[in-house]
Amino acid sequence: MFLARLPMTMNGVLMTLYIVTGLGRGYGAAGLVGAGVTLGMALGAPLLGRCFDRYGLRPIVAVCGIGTTVFWIAAPHLPYEALAAVAVPAGMLSVPAGSLARQVLAALVPVSERRAAYSLDTISIEATFMIGPAVGIAAITALSPTFTLSALGVLFGGTAFLIWLINPPIREAVDPAESSVRPRLRSWLTGRLVATLLIAAGTLFVLVGTELATLAALRANGDLGVTGLVIAVMCAASIAGGIVHGAVKRSLPQGLLMLLLALLVVPVGLADQPWWLLMLVLIPTNLLCAPTLAATTETVSRIAPPRVRGEAMGLQDASTRMGLALGSPVVGFAIDHSSPAWGFAAAGLGGLVIAAAGLLYRRAPEPATEPVPALAES
Repeated sequence: MFLARLPMTMNGVLMTLYIVTGLGRGYGAAGLVGAGVTLGMALGAPLLGRCFDRYGLRPIVAVCGIGTTVFWIAAPHLPYEALAAVAVPAGMLSVPAGSLARQVLAALVPVSERRAAYSLDTISIEATFMIGPAVGIAAITALSPTFTLSALGVLFGGTAFLIWLINPPIREAVDPAESSVRPRLRSWLTGRLVATLLIAAGTLFVLVGTELATLAALRANGDLGVTGLVIAVMCAASIAGGIVHGAVKRSLPQGLLMLLLALLVVPVGLADQPWWLLMLVLIPTNLLCAPTLAATTETVSRIAPPRVRGEAMGLQDASTRMGLALGSPVVGFAIDHSSPAWGFAAAGLGGLVIAAAGLLYRRAPEPATEPVPALAES
């Protein structure tokens, strides 16, 4: 799954660079295609998760792998209009490596060890984001865009084939009589799960908003040259937090982790220069990044019955992409009409608003029985 996520961390920056430099379009045009792919992935994740639940892993991964490979090999030969037209369906056919990895972990790892497993998975995600975009930029700079995008398609296809070949379990063994019975949507998509998904969306709103405000602050102060170092420290802090979260016997609940994550980023803009001070004040909020994401996955896996876990994990993917899609324009608007310092405040407060909307559903009826004993409160 680490290998499967690497091309996913490259595709956004590579498509942007190709459209801007190869096709001579603006960043707005590139952003439109990127938004289409993101929208497609958000729409496709729950549908693909439902297909995983019904048909199993291999047929879905085969279809998605072939579709994604064809798209990226064909992309450098398509005009911009065609790219924009197929962006949404291409996103819908992306192999959902994130939700699939979480399903596999839920099937393979005992309940008592899932916090550690999901923390390790989140650390793996941080590692891919530290490696993938840099490798992609280096490749498209040194090689032709056509070769780089085609190679990305081959990488997507190769990792999909590896998943197909290994065919890991996506659901733990259950009673055969129960495995054919799909619970009704209303029986498991409860207020508690909706709250968990909205808190996840708020978390990603905070994270993407923080990253955007950090870039804006460094640019405004003439320190763009240290962007890589600052982001690397942010990722390292998140990894450190994930290690602690996975190692302790009892961690903070998802809701409290998200609250601290958002509140700690609000005042960051008061210390946005010099750059090293900004880097230091960003460490506390980033320490909570991986733990919050891991706690979200743990909560979803605990609430959702095994028979519909693929769809539930897909909904989690969709909610996080919703947070990503909302965070960039909202925080960008705040920065454009004020300053980067207010961007940090907008990131934290906006995330809290989304999470608060989720908490309104906490009073909804709970399932009659829990799938497994509670490990972390949401």
